[in-house]
Amino acid sequence: MNVISNYTKYLTPTSLARQPSAIRKLMPLMKNPGMVSLGGGLPNPAMFPFCGRIEFQVSMPPSSNSPHPSSKAADGVISFDRSKTTKLVLDGEDLEEALQYSPTPGLPGLVSQLRDIQSKEHNLDNVIHGTGSNPLYDLSVTVGSQDALTKGFEMLLQHDCDQLFLENPTYSGALAFLQPYGVKLTPINTDNRGLDPDNLHALLASSETARGRRVLYTIPTAQNPSGITLDNERRRAIYQLACEHDLIILEDDPYYFLSPERHSLVSFLELDAIHCQSGGPSITTRGLDESDSNIGKGGRVLRFDSFSKIFSAGMRIGFVTAPIPLLERINLHIQGTNLHNCGVSQAMVSQLLKAWGGWSGLDSHVKKVATFYGRRRDWIVEAADKHLRPVGSAPLASWTTPNAGMFLWLQLNNIPDTKSLIEEKAAAANVLFVPGQAFDPLNRPSSYVRAAYSTASRDDMNVAMKRLADLIKGCKAT
Repeated sequence: MNVISNYTKYLTPTSLARQPSAIRKLMPLMKNPGMVSLGGGLPNPAMFPFCGRIEFQVSMPPSSNSPHPSSKAADGVISFDRSKTTKLVLDGEDLEEALQYSPTPGLPGLVSQLRDIQSKEHNLDNVIHGTGSNPLYDLSVTVGSQDALTKGFEMLLQHDCDQLFLENPTYSGALAFLQPYGVKLTPINTDNRGLDPDNLHALLASSETARGRRVLYTIPTAQNPSGITLDNERRRAIYQLACEHDLIILEDDPYYFLSPERHSLVSFLELDAIHCQSGGPSITTRGLDESDSNIGKGGRVLRFDSFSKIFSAGMRIGFVTAPIPLLERINLHIQGTNLHNCGVSQAMVSQLLKAWGGWSGLDSHVKKVATFYGRRRDWIVEAADKHLRPVGSAPLASWTTPNAGMFLWLQLNNIPDTKSLIEEKAAAANVLFVPGQAFDPLNRPSSYVRAAYSTASRDDMNVAMKRLADLIKGCKAT
């Protein structure tokens, strides 16, 4: 297998300067048979007030032939059938492990389960740690995917001299870190198919002589805020450009598990694993040409996943999968900041996956989650059609219906700047949206508005769209 052999030029001076913690590197050795440790500084668990066991009930995953989530007509709420639950218990050594300091990458049991999930989701057999003799990738559990993402930015981008290419619009949480950080943000045009590779190519060509590192950040599935899912043709074209122009790709995919089409999507991580190979049948079976000049240029994707949308947002369980040399740099950063993710959260997720039978149970669960959000998407589009495209009148807004996710991205007609309308007038009218400017990498005025359909009832969506329509009409009247 051929991969990038030396990552030094991709790393910032700060990342290169990070050294392993003398204490943290003892953690894997502490469980060696016969080991006597006076080096770790672990608190004595006898002094922890938590004792006995932690019990919690979980819903069992639906079977493959079970019905879709049911609708409760009274209030428009749909939910899973929670009559089938099981009790999970953390006790004994499992509880002791969850309450104690643990290895930086995460609790070993959970890390192993996540490796199996990534292997199945992204065809990483024989290339992710634990599945082959020469692993290229591994993963670490992080405090949500946002924690890993910001550490990835700091590893690859130095403020005032490096350049990040990113979609316009893009995730406002990433911008909250990036805009004060001081790197050059280069917005890429998007359309109803997602990031435009032709525009990316033009931007890369025009910046070819610029000094500094260049990195691509993308949200390929059910993008926040646009809701658009990048199709496979564009994913391949974008990956080819990354190889040709020597970019590292940050693949931020927190809505991946909400997509009903996820099994047909090829992730950038999977494309990267394919391009680590030197040729052979496995390449052609994925629809790639063996003559592809970029085969052997892999090892340039970091993928960020999250369980916030499918298990619990408050548990803060995310994970980053990356080439091992880059993951080691992120782990060194974790050692110097938060040490590791919450052990109790990790142990609960690990117990859940174990009870569900691993990947198969997860797969059944997320298919139902995708159906759940798909129905809510239909509701908000129904409300938007009714009030923003009224029969017999000029439309007040336009949009592309998302095939997954939590958001409807509305462009208001003849309102070039929605900021004051949404932040002041809409709030006064008791309806909340987010103005498009919050998602513009350069903080420019925007005609767009983001509407989240994840928690509002069907009736509330209808009320919200009517209030927005009235506000738009009021603007036109003045």
